[in-house]
Amino acid sequence: MTINESISKLFFAGILPGIVLAGMFMAYVAVMSRFSKSWNPAEEPRMTFGERVANSRFLIPVLCLIAVVIGSMYLGYATATEAAAFGVIGALVLAATQGSLNWRTFTESLMGATRTSAMIALILAGAAFLSLAMGFTGLPRGLADLIAQMELTRFELLMVLLVFYIILGMFLDGISSVVLTMAVVEPMVREAGIDLIWFGIFIVVVVEMAQITPPIGFNLFVLQGMTDHEMGFIARAAFPMFLIMVVMVFVLIWFPEIATWLPDNIRKGPGG
Repeated sequence: MTINESISKLFFAGILPGIVLAGMFMAYVAVMSRFSKSWNPAEEPRMTFGERVANSRFLIPVLCLIAVVIGSMYLGYATATEAAAFGVIGALVLAATQGSLNWRTFTESLMGATRTSAMIALILAGAAFLSLAMGFTGLPRGLADLIAQMELTRFELLMVLLVFYIILGMFLDGISSVVLTMAVVEPMVREAGIDLIWFGIFIVVVVEMAQITPPIGFNLFVLQGMTDHEMGFIARAAFPMFLIMVVMVFVLIWFPEIATWLPDNIRKGPGG
């Protein structure tokens, strides 16, 4: 909405980069588990390839739910908020049909979601105060103006924006980082000839990367509240993921078609 681009296109643009990034995370976890001292292959139950394929059938309802949520937006039947409601209803239907939905599990899930949402709301409230203070100082916009005056090449501009949003994300939540700076950053990006749909995916990866960066990485506090681990432990555990996301940024720069191919080749739905 900040740059008036199609939400449907942005969703489709994020599919392939999301799959690639998830694959990189999975590869890291698989490799690290092999070298983990606590992992003992003899204790792991072995499954044949046929058993793995058979067990994968349980993913089909979840994939159908994802298709319904994204498809409802793409075809123009629902806004992003309404599609989220469809997702909640669909999840409840799936749980009911699979026999895992009863009053106890429903109330536990509801209370868990409430506690998590309340924790996130308090963090967002603190971030809102910090964002307001930063906005009054004019620092985010001033830094963006400074970048605009450097007259950089396309690659140099992206590298500067990468560092800029990582530093900004150390002290602000992702939404505030984008809202406070996009009015200045967007003209720079347009002038450099960068596709705005691609840039939207670039910003998502960079901002989410910043959210796991100390000292005020938003997601670090969420994980701390959910796991009760010390902040130092969580930050160390998240650092390899941070590096993987840095690699993903360069993958997007070297192969921009990862983000632009689907939006360019799928027919635009009536909801735009």
